[in-house]
Amino acid sequence: MARNNQIEVKGIDIRFKKINQDEYISLTDIAKYKNPTDPRFTVYNWLRNKETLRFLCVWEELNNPDFNRIEFDTVTKDAGTNAFMITPSQWIEKLNGIGLTVSAGRYNSGVYAHQDIAFEFASWISAEFKLYIIKELQRLKAVEQKELEWSAKRELAKVNYRIHTDAIKENIVPNLSEKQLAFVYANEADVLNMALFGKTAKDWRTENPDKKGNIRDYATIEQLLVIANMESFNAILIEQGVHQRERLVQLNAMAKSQLRVLENQNTLKLLKEGKR
Repeated sequence: MARNNQIEVKGIDIRFKKINQDEYISLTDIAKYKNPTDPRFTVYNWLRNKETLRFLCVWEELNNPDFNRIEFDTVTKDAGTNAFMITPSQWIEKLNGIGLTVSAGRYNSGVYAHQDIAFEFASWISAEFKLYIIKELQRLKAVEQKELEWSAKRELAKVNYRIHTDAIKENIVPNLSEKQLAFVYANEADVLNMALFGKTAKDWRTENPDKKGNIRDYATIEQLLVIANMESFNAILIEQGVHQRERLVQLNAMAKSQLRVLENQNTLKLLKEGKR
């Protein structure tokens, strides 16, 4: 998930952040669904509840070896009475709790809780609202996973590009100047572009004058994966002395074959998910 970011659920902005690789969600924001003017009192009232304290205690015992259970029994002995009150800060300081955290600052102020606890709090507020929160977080995770995969494939393509250019430098034009090398690199890159996209980088720029970047910046994850494989294969063909025209034919056949396999895998996945 995005760092220190937020989602919108039923018109309410709910912030979240990572702490030690765990997701913490703002209870203060969730509480606005019930009390938009002063949500902190909703959080405090929830903490006065005996069942809430039992849940928090069990969570801490499962996840926090330093939780002070003896002090918990002392602090919460009057739980349920009108006079009883424990704040998130007291939970942290007196019991050494880690499930809750209090943040200050202009943008991140409020009470945050580990997502296990935040969902429990959301259930107390509204079971329906909790489901909307979960749904929105799942949607965001899916988007971020897609972006992560795309980024990883792009990095893989960059690594393979270096392998590719090294093969060109060592086997095709070992004695040319850097300016001449740049021309050959571009020429070989267009062999891959033609094999996969059916057009050169220049053709793409002519067709898309308003777009920034290059043809590969607009490739799908599947295309980036295939082009990374093609760069490795082309480097081998170059080392073997295969003529450029023959390499283009072999690379085009490789691109078609691999894209077909990837498309079939995506179709199978969609069928399993009931989306087709």
